[in-house]
Amino acid sequence: MSRLAIYNEHSSAPTETYTDHVAIAGQLGRLGVRFERWEATTALAANATQEEVIAAYRDSVDRLSSEYGIKSVDVVSLRPDHPQKEELRQKFLDEHVHSDFEVRFFVDGEGVFYLHVDDRVYVVLCEQGDLISVPAGVAHWFDMGKNPNFKCIRLFTIPDGWVAESTNSGIASSFPDYDNFVAMQA
Repeated sequence: MSRLAIYNEHSSAPTETYTDHVAIAGQLGRLGVRFERWEATTALAANATQEEVIAAYRDSVDRLSSEYGIKSVDVVSLRPDHPQKEELRQKFLDEHVHSDFEVRFFVDGEGVFYLHVDDRVYVVLCEQGDLISVPAGVAHWFDMGKNPNFKCIRLFTIPDGWVAESTNSGIASSFPDYDNFVAMQA
């Protein structure tokens, strides 16, 4: 189940928690973050190719592409047996910003986005069917957990794709990582 927990920047417990998709979208929408549900137009096999995955969501991808001026679309998939899972996880764990939107659609699996806006941290558990679009300049980080298990469509408006600039804030280590956040929700 998708979940949003809102923390004060210096607190160890959330001040607000939401599990209703409409409520999550409303809270995130106030920050300019898009959060919506997509459905495939065809069934997908677990080993579907990048082309098959994108084709299954073609209408939604095309709508966003025309709205955002998307230059490239790809699919990223990480499973628990990936030999570089820890190295890839570390790449996203520090707070950073982009000059581009960060748009991710979870075809399957899940991951947690952490958005740092003003004096609050918005922890968003995204799952299969969730699209999140973090605007350019919004400080954030992402955790896929110690044993990542997700497949995402990524959409980019710049030719270089994912380019991050670290904030060097160190704030990410003050919040529960993916595994702890998910365990707290159980």
